Amino acid sequence: QVLMEWINAKLFPEHIVVRSLEEDIFDGLILHHLFQMLTGLKLEVEEMALTAPSQRRKLVLEAINGSLQMEEGQLKWSVGTIFSKDLLATLHLLVALAKHFQPDLPLPANVQVEVITMESTKSGLKSEKSVEQLTECSTDKDQPTKDVFDELFKLAPEKVNTVKEAIVNFVNQRLDRLGLSVQNLDTQFADGVFLLLLIGQLEGFFLHLKEFYLTPASPAEMLHNVTLALELLKDEGLLDYPINPEDIVNKDAKSTLRVLYSLFRKHKLKESTDSKPHEPPN
Repeated sequence: QVLMEWINAKLFPEHIVVRSLEEDIFDGLILHHLFQMLTGLKLEVEEMALTAPSQRRKLVLEAINGSLQMEEGQLKWSVGTIFSKDLLATLHLLVALAKHFQPDLPLPANVQVEVITMESTKSGLKSEKSVEQLTECSTDKDQPTKDVFDELFKLAPEKVNTVKEAIVNFVNQRLDRLGLSVQNLDTQFADGVFLLLLIGQLEGFFLHLKEFYLTPASPAEMLHNVTLALELLKDEGLLDYPINPEDIVNKDAKSTLRVLYSLFRKHKLKESTDSKPHEPPN
């Protein structure tokens, strides 16, 4: 699910949607588009169109393998396994792409698959079991450190509403010029629209309507909006805690507060500093 949403977010500008890793990846066309989006390199499409499908898949995988800079012995996939819709090989390939080109993608840690290999022998069927490691084991070092909101929700839940009220007031002051108003912090940012408009107002961005969905009609469109908003905040250096866009779409209060506080901290506290230059902001 995480890999499909990542691929769909990357291929959104090309209006390509992946619904099944087994059925949509094997022929090499999706991989071709994904490779171009991730690397900015173009394969000769005209030549590929005239090439036999098997040769085309070979060209795409060779280009991908080259970009990953992995030794042949390290590869856990091949043209044959991808074309035969081998889900395990496909997952290995996509995990490698994600780790190389977007290492902050929140893949579940320590995903293992038990593989049963059947072999026909003179004495009958012989089976062997093995375990394939798809993602690495997590360590304490990999886990994000707790932040102020973890402590707030755990130790002082009665103060959460006070923080929400302060941020709602701050948000409404900025959105008022657009004729918009926020009453519920937990739900009204889930589709990413208010978040993108707020970032535009505060950071001076002009977002073309072609870049996002003004009236998102599906979870995928909401996820696109939120992902775009988080990328803008990352580009501005405002996010110092990893946020999963799905958590915002799913109306997770803590994640929503973290995102809005990053804007509040920069702009509201900056105003306090500007108005009282001799006093530290509270």
